[in-house]
Amino acid sequence: MARRLISGFSGAVAVLAVVCVLPAIALAARDISASMKPFVVQGRVFCDTCQAGFETPMSTYIQGAKVRVECRSKTTGAKTCSFDGTTDHTGTYKIVVADEHEHEICESTIVSSPVNNCKTALQGRERARVFLSRNNGIASDIRYANALGFQKDSPLPACAELMKTYEQNEV
Repeated sequence: MARRLISGFSGAVAVLAVVCVLPAIALAARDISASMKPFVVQGRVFCDTCQAGFETPMSTYIQGAKVRVECRSKTTGAKTCSFDGTTDHTGTYKIVVADEHEHEICESTIVSSPVNNCKTALQGRERARVFLSRNNGIASDIRYANALGFQKDSPLPACAELMKTYEQNEV
């Protein structure tokens, strides 16, 4: 009888271990594998053809623009890492960024434009902050950055008419 009791008790312990411990191990393994996946920072680079200071229907997207994702320490401001990329034919860049950067400030920044008359960085659109942490409620590994821009040396002739439409809509 004592043997049956001990045998039943050890069976209950085994069932308890299977029910409680194995799921915890599986969750921990999932968290570890998720934290090892890299982030992808995605955004676009445009040429402000109207010198409006923002994207307009006349803006064009730049193929071959060089973009950099840089992270720096929140406490010291020292650069901790950087990752480079280039835009495709749609002006879109996708830069793979390794590791977790929860305690850093990370930004996409424009480096250079291959367009001869659109090489001046557009003030206020030369960088965009991105959050590269898994501890923020975002389920995806893709992080979208605001569009970055360069300004054309002189506005296109058709821009005058376009800019009038913006003036009419001002309140």
